[in-house]
Amino acid sequence: MTVHPSLQTYADAWTHSVESIAELVKPLVEGEWNRRTPCPGWSVRDIVSHVIGMECEQLGDPRPIHTLPRDLYHVQNDHQRYMEMQVDVRRHHTAPEMTSELEYTLIRRMRQLRNESRAPETMVRAPLGAEQTLELALRMRAFDVWVHEQDLRMTLGQPGNLDSPGALIVRDTLLVGLAKVVAKDAGAPHNSAVVFDVHGPLEFLRTVRVDGEGHGSVDGAPSLGPVATLAMDWETYYRLACGRVRAQAVEDRIKVDGDQELAAEILRHFAVTP
Repeated sequence: MTVHPSLQTYADAWTHSVESIAELVKPLVEGEWNRRTPCPGWSVRDIVSHVIGMECEQLGDPRPIHTLPRDLYHVQNDHQRYMEMQVDVRRHHTAPEMTSELEYTLIRRMRQLRNESRAPETMVRAPLGAEQTLELALRMRAFDVWVHEQDLRMTLGQPGNLDSPGALIVRDTLLVGLAKVVAKDAGAPHNSAVVFDVHGPLEFLRTVRVDGEGHGSVDGAPSLGPVATLAMDWETYYRLACGRVRAQAVEDRIKVDGDQELAAEILRHFAVTP
């Protein structure tokens, strides 16, 4: 059996990104594994540890028994503590240990996906002891590994794959949170519209429309009279939405027309990832 047709897009995107990660880190010497990445608090080693750990959990492996240090400044809530466990337990692993465990884990995971016969709505393990559908789990793994691939590419000075299959999944996933950012978090006026014009390797135009009750929705149709228009390149968009950079650091890459104060509030609340 092979993966269900509705899951194939996610499986293919995950495979593309995770194989890219393996190729990026394979030639690294020991010191390069400690390089800081755009992911807050995490080094190259930490990102690879996270990928290994999350794929092991999808395989059904038990979580490590480990006590986190108390001085991890970037760990501030239960979700972050959960994610940090798989990372901190590998913080002293050597480069050969990291690459060999990554390779072995990916072999197991790819075999699992090739033999996957469960329906997309099957409930599977999720972080913090919760459950999620198999479809959501695989979509979020495709999302996660693409973003972390880009973290590594930026750190190692090897740009690429900004328009890969994973990028499309990341775009669509991030857009789900855009209506809340504009309508609720930034407090856009009722009966208004805000346009996002994104260019670069991945181009798209989306309009967030806020109705008379303050509820937001996203569509691909242009607005004739938006209260604000924000234009930026795709790399800047995803970095902002994934909390990799603050708007002040990339203001030269963002063009705003219309209500400047509203645009500033939108950008202040732009990060939608945990």
